[in-house]
Amino acid sequence: MRALAASAASSEAAPARANLAEQVYAALKAQLHDFLLVPGDRFSEAELGARLGVSRTPVREALFRLRNEGLLDVESKSGWFVRPIDFGKLEQLYDLRVVLESAAVGRLCASTETPPALEELKRVWLLPVAERLTDGRAVGALDEQFHATLVRAAGNDEMARVHWDVTERIRIIRRLDFTRGDRIEATYGEHGKILRAVMQRKTDTALLLLRTHIEQSKAEVRKITLATLHEARARATG
Repeated sequence: MRALAASAASSEAAPARANLAEQVYAALKAQLHDFLLVPGDRFSEAELGARLGVSRTPVREALFRLRNEGLLDVESKSGWFVRPIDFGKLEQLYDLRVVLESAAVGRLCASTETPPALEELKRVWLLPVAERLTDGRAVGALDEQFHATLVRAAGNDEMARVHWDVTERIRIIRRLDFTRGDRIEATYGEHGKILRAVMQRKTDTALLLLRTHIEQSKAEVRKITLATLHEARARATG
């Protein structure tokens, strides 16, 4: 009976621990995305657990998950630290985005049918200026949805899976593109042009617009990221 009771208690504790680890993971990732934790910051599992009010087990699970995503690393003597942003790797991921999204747009333009998902995108992006969103976080989320929807609508599940993995890995800098009003305005305009070209089956135009849009975003987020890191370090030392 004791063994059964212990087993039952263990099975009940496992989901709770997993949920706690998920909460710690989400909290840390939000701090990384908001540059409250910046490259070079160091901390121990014990310090982090005390700050968040949880035991070391869920903290460790969350930290190793973030390590697997390339955001953190650990050294035996000095503990955990935030990894430097690898702009070379990010350039490669943006290049992969271009390949995947171009292939998807090519398929959509070649199709004789218009997927319902594109009609939904029209309702989000082809709006009068007065009706457009201005909140950067909301527009950032819609931007991810726009590009992911284009790829999913092409009908290749494996392509969509790889594309979403790329999206996850560049999110830490990508959403900085929507901290400025002019970039939000530009995104609405560029998405609208891409969508119209796709729905009119203008393949060459759609591909040119898409590639230009992604390249411009890549250049802008690099500049904004460097400026944001400088500001974050200045706050930390000031």
